[in-house]
Amino acid sequence: MLTSKTVQQFLDETASSSPAPGGGSVSALAAALGAALTSMVCRLTIGKKKYADVQTELEDVLRQSEEYRQRFTALIDEDTQAFNKVMAAFALPKDSDELKRRRDAAIQEATKKATLVPLKLMEVCEQALQLAKVVAEKGNVNSVSDAGVAAKILMAGCEGAYLNVRINLANLTDESFSAQTFQQADGIARRVTTTTNEVVTVVQTKI
Repeated sequence: MLTSKTVQQFLDETASSSPAPGGGSVSALAAALGAALTSMVCRLTIGKKKYADVQTELEDVLRQSEEYRQRFTALIDEDTQAFNKVMAAFALPKDSDELKRRRDAAIQEATKKATLVPLKLMEVCEQALQLAKVVAEKGNVNSVSDAGVAAKILMAGCEGAYLNVRINLANLTDESFSAQTFQQADGIARRVTTTTNEVVTVVQTKI
């Protein structure tokens, strides 16, 4: 499990000649760090008299942010596992027309599933980004830059996942699935960029 490795071990494995972990797992890790920063800002705000009026709201934000962090963390390994299944499909025998047909079908099915993992990551990034916006607006002003970093890193995780969605779609023959998935992913990417810019604007007014 990638998530059981030390930071140094994860970095070393990412830097190795192995294609996995790759951009998908790294994007999920980035998103998990973004959620972690959001949680940190919540904890640096909750209990402070100055922010008593938003304590209940930020307690709820903290709960949600921690849930997202767990989901992002799980996606680190899910992405690599999905990629490995695609590679396993490519390794299937192709010594006859029938075996080639089965291999091609397996590759397509595994690639579809591998596309849905980064798409899920994009969806959760968009949701988590709303929390970063709340802590930028209402959290401890001394940590507002951390809220901005959280938003930026969540956007980076989303954009990385978007690239993975795109490259997987390029290898699929199901045009309907590809068109629908692209439309969904592209919409998320655009909204995430807009929201991140909004968060950065808030942060810049406070620093």
